[in-house]
Amino acid sequence: MRRQLIKRYFITGLLIWVPLAITVWVLTLIVGTMDQSLRLIPEAVHPRHVLGFDIPGSGAILTLLIVFLTGLLAANFIGQRLVVWWERLLARIPVVNSIYNSVKQVSDTLFSSSGHAFRKALLIEYPRRGSWTLAFLTGRPGGDVLRHLHGDYVSVYVPTTPNPTSGFFLMMPRNEVIELDMSVDTALKYVISMGVVAPPPPRPATADAAGNLPGN
Repeated sequence: MRRQLIKRYFITGLLIWVPLAITVWVLTLIVGTMDQSLRLIPEAVHPRHVLGFDIPGSGAILTLLIVFLTGLLAANFIGQRLVVWWERLLARIPVVNSIYNSVKQVSDTLFSSSGHAFRKALLIEYPRRGSWTLAFLTGRPGGDVLRHLHGDYVSVYVPTTPNPTSGFFLMMPRNEVIELDMSVDTALKYVISMGVVAPPPPRPATADAAGNLPGN
């Protein structure tokens, strides 16, 4: 009995400290990586030279500031011309152009406000019949693929857990995917937690004063 209590207390302690430790480790890694941007500052105006000591996180602030100013510059006419010139220059460099263009296409799709990636959470049968998993709608098949697919197909991304940045790309008939009344953020939390953090059940439809349900 005492051994079971010790084991239960130990597991409870792990459940508290492990997420906290991983969070601190990830934040430390991100801030440490961003701090490398301080190398761009001349030594004469470096915080360490001016104040006599390093300021933790100053590199992260500098990185965010550089990203913001880059977006601000690219939003006007001159900035857009510079971006076009820069992309044309990279397009002339072998190997670099293929990597840059591939990454840019993915980033434009994911982060653009006009994109359609990860806009809907889906429920699909995968990897076998009777086994279901969450997926995300990413678009429609294109190119020569359309010649070999007969019917209405959609492109879906099936993330792995607990790391949703890796997964599988599938092209499935539209009638075999179920669109969920669930936000993408909620679905991602569900995947990352390996099903532990389940979303709340949908609210039951409320009847009006005449007793009719919505849609009737």
